[in-house]
Amino acid sequence: MKVLIIDKTDSDFKKILANNNCIVLENLNDSKDKILDNFNFDGLILRSRFNINADFIEKAKGLKFIARYGSGMEHIDIQTAQKKNIKCINCPEGNKDAVAEHVIGSILCLFKKINLSNHEIQNNIWNRENNRGIELMNKTIGIIGYGNTGQSVCEKLKGFNCNIIVYDKYKKKYGNKFIKETSMHEVFNKSDILSLHIPLSNETKNMINKSFLSKFKKPIFIINTSRGKIIKTNDLIDSLRNKKVLGACLDVLEYEKNSFEKINSNNDNMSFLKKSENVILTPHIAGLTFESKQRLSTILANKILDYIKSIS
Repeated sequence: MKVLIIDKTDSDFKKILANNNCIVLENLNDSKDKILDNFNFDGLILRSRFNINADFIEKAKGLKFIARYGSGMEHIDIQTAQKKNIKCINCPEGNKDAVAEHVIGSILCLFKKINLSNHEIQNNIWNRENNRGIELMNKTIGIIGYGNTGQSVCEKLKGFNCNIIVYDKYKKKYGNKFIKETSMHEVFNKSDILSLHIPLSNETKNMINKSFLSKFKKPIFIINTSRGKIIKTNDLIDSLRNKKVLGACLDVLEYEKNSFEKINSNNDNMSFLKKSENVILTPHIAGLTFESKQRLSTILANKILDYIKSIS
């Protein structure tokens, strides 16, 4: 199999493929059109550099599989690929634990005012009472999405003695003694914290908007490590201003570029978020750990090799 890598990947990933009779080439700079000019590959491996749309798939003659070095598949026209009998592969298992740890770390930083008090001390401010925190124990955490990452978050929350309720539109019978499978109605009625673990799609884009947030019975905290465009930022800011949302941890933002490598931060909404003491922002790093990098490489390479064996 001859495969083309168009985004940065770990050297181990390439070695695994090469050591198993794959011819591995890289093209990290050319445009889609230039890549298509001389396309003669069985496999395409990418992160988020550009969209693999229907036009690309139609022109990529001989393509047998598209592999996403990560979890999100919104950059790939999966329906067109399936019609052309092109296998789409991803590896959400690779960074699920990294994201889950980031979720918990973000909540703790916000609740215990770690970032804020650290900043104050750096400016010679020693203020104990104003930095009194909140405990996770006995809080109700509403999880939307019980895929790889949602499950890992639930697993890691067990020791905090909090109530975990989970809604997944596409799964049933996953509740256990630690988590409660529930409805969105109960998520709206009981949640103190909302954590999002869903892909970006036409169904979920701008899902967290004014109407959605107005349905919560209590003021909530929001954690988003999924995709920025799931939250309508204007409506989130309105809810922060009127205390419907008490705080937010946002690893992903609506204003990120498609590749996730840059962000348009020159707007009023970003200015508000950056100045808010009850908002923690990180640059789409929840899944980025040294360990997850290794796991992504191993898991995705093995999935690709399994697929190649299945069609040989």
